[in-house]
Amino acid sequence: MTNSFSFSQALHSDGPNPDLAEKLDLYGRFVGAWTFDATRHLEDGTVLTGRGEVHFGWVLEGKAIQDVWILPARDAGPSPSLGKWTFYGTTLRAYDPGTDAWHIFWSDPRNQYYSRQLGRAEGDTIVQVGADGTGSSVRWSFSRITKDSFRWLGERSHDNGATWRLEVEFLARRVAQG
Repeated sequence: MTNSFSFSQALHSDGPNPDLAEKLDLYGRFVGAWTFDATRHLEDGTVLTGRGEVHFGWVLEGKAIQDVWILPARDAGPSPSLGKWTFYGTTLRAYDPGTDAWHIFWSDPRNQYYSRQLGRAEGDTIVQVGADGTGSSVRWSFSRITKDSFRWLGERSHDNGATWRLEVEFLARRVAQG
């Protein structure tokens, strides 16, 4: 017996699960395609820049959001200003009604970089806190969120969150559907 459904049909959903729609809007408002200007601040003071893309979609019966972050953007061509800083990874964001928070799982097989975080709204900002594979504390956040733009920050702490160092900033703009 063969199944006529593809992997993408099994993974993707048309929208949020109706029972959780209000809570799922925290990340659901990002569903669609975006482009972003990326800036990375290295510890030695070097600044790397480039343009990337990110795509958000509903998955797993509309109970989760999955995204794909790509730097440089697939249409950016050669990007010497990025140096060796590139990535092609995905985040799975699943809402947990028991904790009223989101479980965040980032995977970047290109660079073998993985992170697990817990995400919540803090006022008008979404803050995700957790650790990466090196054991460093990481804090990722979405702020300045509008219908067509957001700012994403990646910060790292080597002292269990007592102090944070800005590593990455993405300024994203929604891609017009047409």
